Amino acid sequence: MASSSKALIESLGSLDKDSYVSLLSKLIGESKLVQNNPPELIPQEDLIVNHVLDSLRPYSTESGGGPLVINHVAYHSGRGNLIVEYPGSVPGKILSFVGMHMDVVTANPDDWEFDPFSLSIDGDKLRGRGTTDCLGHVALVSELMKRLGQTKPALKSTVVAVFIASEENSSIPGVGVDMLVKDKLLDKLKSGPLLVSIFLDHLLGFWIDTADKQPCVGTGGMIPWKLHVTGKLFHSGLAHKAINALELAMEGLKEIQTRFYRDFPPHPQEDVYGFATPSTMKPTQWSYPAGGINQIPGECTVSGDVRLTPFYDVKEVMTKLQEYVDDINSNIEKLETRGPVSKYVLPDENLRGRLMLSFDEASAGVACNLDSPGFHVLCKATEEVVGHVKPYSITGTLPLIRDLKDEGFDVQTSGYGLMATYHAKNEYCLLTDMCQGFDVFVRIISQLDQD
Repeated sequence: MASSSKALIESLGSLDKDSYVSLLSKLIGESKLVQNNPPELIPQEDLIVNHVLDSLRPYSTESGGGPLVINHVAYHSGRGNLIVEYPGSVPGKILSFVGMHMDVVTANPDDWEFDPFSLSIDGDKLRGRGTTDCLGHVALVSELMKRLGQTKPALKSTVVAVFIASEENSSIPGVGVDMLVKDKLLDKLKSGPLLVSIFLDHLLGFWIDTADKQPCVGTGGMIPWKLHVTGKLFHSGLAHKAINALELAMEGLKEIQTRFYRDFPPHPQEDVYGFATPSTMKPTQWSYPAGGINQIPGECTVSGDVRLTPFYDVKEVMTKLQEYVDDINSNIEKLETRGPVSKYVLPDENLRGRLMLSFDEASAGVACNLDSPGFHVLCKATEEVVGHVKPYSITGTLPLIRDLKDEGFDVQTSGYGLMATYHAKNEYCLLTDMCQGFDVFVRIISQLDQD
């Protein structure tokens, strides 16, 4: 390791555990009010912003106490984003940490073994809603920017942290990073003459909202779907006069799934990226009108999702699914039935069972660039700190990452919470993991400053 790199690492040092835990305690103390589940629960992310500002302002140009440039941007009252910049000396040479979101998923205290809305400590465990996803990372990157403001190292790279609102639920549009991109508030990060030779025309950005200390190099797309099935309601003792919507739904869905897995089998690139699963299409919810047990239902709705690896096109899959349904409807007499009087057509009544498919908003997955400088820097830093590097991919969705990638960002993802507690009851992270995360960030800054 070059002496200048070693000196920079020594200058930035390790995570101040007491400062980190103190800040995280304040953030988790607000977690009840930043749960994101509209319309009942609309987060007030500025509660988190205010604590981060209290931590960073003493080292900002605003107070005159340091070099940090802070921009608090809100599109809805009480729901701000925060952009924090530590200026470097080389125009256009930029490193960003993005995705530390200030909202959380819901938590029911009755289901938890401890209070989800206050930080509790059990040995190395830091417990509470948001410790892993993602208030633990908000505090971690805040501490990194604070350390830069305190030590004032002479960096070539400008280091930018973007703390965002409204990641966990997008039903209220125009709140978070989508608006920052739309309003070109992140465009500055992609400008500059040295961007071409150093970063291949891309901003080098790290999305800090995954888990388990390893690079997450791939995510899945998601296609939410509903299959509404219409048959004919009748008495269960006269089954020959009914079209059983439940049976039609089960057999129709089985045929749709069979065709899906034929047309979208495991892709060879999934092994390269280490995806835990291939693309899947499955039901997750079932509903039907209330009725007596002696009534054969005349309609029902099955809902589910497609989780699609990024090597298949979302629109193509949606088109195919609709084609399957259209073909089943046209040839419904050929669909497998259940028993001697089970049927999906009543010729004497000129009735045919029918499937109707609809979609909610779909999103595409992301395959990170495995040849990019960002990926190699992240892997090297991870190996140095954690002791090994094993990139992985999952078909969980991070649609905001895809949006940034489409805007030209070289996005790489990592995180230092625990996948096992992600969105789970009794969420916690490990302080030692967050300390390693800080060390990884320092080494990323150090490596890039040597280029």
